[in-house]
Amino acid sequence: MATGRGRALASFMQGVEKLRKAGSGSESRQDPTEKLQQAQSGSESDRTRRGHCTAKHQGKAAAACQSQVQCTQNYLDRMPPEVLQKVLLYLDAASLLCISHVNKTFYELANSNYMWHRMYLREFEKKAWKPKKAEEVTERMNSACIHERGQGYWRNVYFRKMSGYSEERWKLQLRRLDPYTGLSRDTVQVLRSLNVSWEITMTDKHGRETTLEQSHAYFSDSGVTLCWTKGSFPYLYKISSLQLHGVRRMPLIVSGVNRPGWRSLIFKLDGDTIRRTGQYFGSDQLVKLLHLQPGLVIAVWRSHWSIVFIMVNLHFHRLVERSLLGTSICPYVAPDDRLPFDDVDPEYGLHGYSLHISLHNTMKIIMSGHFPQLSCRKDQIRNGFIKLTAISRKNLSQQSALSGKFILPWKSDFLSGSIENCCMMNLTVLDEAQHPFWCVSVPVTMTLSDKGSVSYDLDGENFYIKHQEMDGKVMLDLVWMREHSQFFLVHLVVYISTSKVNEHFGREY
Repeated sequence: MATGRGRALASFMQGVEKLRKAGSGSESRQDPTEKLQQAQSGSESDRTRRGHCTAKHQGKAAAACQSQVQCTQNYLDRMPPEVLQKVLLYLDAASLLCISHVNKTFYELANSNYMWHRMYLREFEKKAWKPKKAEEVTERMNSACIHERGQGYWRNVYFRKMSGYSEERWKLQLRRLDPYTGLSRDTVQVLRSLNVSWEITMTDKHGRETTLEQSHAYFSDSGVTLCWTKGSFPYLYKISSLQLHGVRRMPLIVSGVNRPGWRSLIFKLDGDTIRRTGQYFGSDQLVKLLHLQPGLVIAVWRSHWSIVFIMVNLHFHRLVERSLLGTSICPYVAPDDRLPFDDVDPEYGLHGYSLHISLHNTMKIIMSGHFPQLSCRKDQIRNGFIKLTAISRKNLSQQSALSGKFILPWKSDFLSGSIENCCMMNLTVLDEAQHPFWCVSVPVTMTLSDKGSVSYDLDGENFYIKHQEMDGKVMLDLVWMREHSQFFLVHLVVYISTSKVNEHFGREY
């Protein structure tokens, strides 16, 4: 455009120069006053003509540019939707979702049931040979069924199927049990092979959502501790709801890029529940910890209510199902695993239990133990609880030394520290058939006991750890041996509510 205006201006100046040369002979015979008037009128006419010429060429250039833009827009607008659909069918699911954000036309095409139905057939169903006429009839019937579905139906079916793709294979992997814990030995492997991660979604009182993906994940023998240390956290008193989702993301061909994944709700807490039921159970010079059920820890600065980090403890029992098979608004509901009724054994449901317990932090395992063949007599049922004693303070052979101190290290974007007398506890109680009966993964704190000695053979400072919820409670007594610089576990008792036992075994204790 600049070259065209330059050429037009050059030709205009050449014409003006010719006119000046042609009028040079008559200028000698004119009066000087007339010459001055003609020169002034000539300069004004030159400026007028030059302005008209420049405006004319600028108008032509703008019209050409506008026609070019209109031609480009009309090229896609005039293309039939069927042709665009054929082109979009060559894309994968992630690219199809990305192109839906280009404009309204691509949004409608990329989110149509036809596109996602074809995507579903291409990904999951093998096309068998059929006669041509039968194939045409089937195609017409399928197209009619597709349009009868609501908007977004086949897109949801696709991602639901993708999240549970090869579900039978990973369920077969999970059947391999660890005799030590009673849980699947391949839980961590399955979670990593399926690209499962976890996200926290916080909503403030104004409806603004903040979604953060986990910063770290620490796996133990029967649970995982998730940490969120990076991101912009709202103030604790401004949170109206907090949700934890399991997310499965399918990797693209391009490394480092993830497809949109399926979100499965694990738990949801509202702001009133957080502020009403939260209990402070540990602190250091910088932060203090707030514990909420189930296994949620929120750390805030001691000086104000700003969140420093968030930790969540998840037990391995049905963790893969809870992270994959729920929806974004409804958690996964486990099937009823009630044992068949036994009318022969008079104490059915009171014996044959096994217990696995581990104490750990984000760095190391402090203690891990397995206790089989636990039982309780009918006369030992007290206050609605069945008592299962794993370690007795009277039996010195059952008492054991712990391999570390009770310290919970933490870190944020800029600072780090450690909180004393705090750790994580994973508890698994197995029933007579060695199926998980009661599973707990929670943070616990160790407290100095104000009672007398809890051991008949060890002399030192006495501590205890206690956790209680609706289904049961657990009590641990420890002794700190200063000369050994070591803790000894001298008493371990688990109490299970009779209502849970009666519901599981069909009894009336």
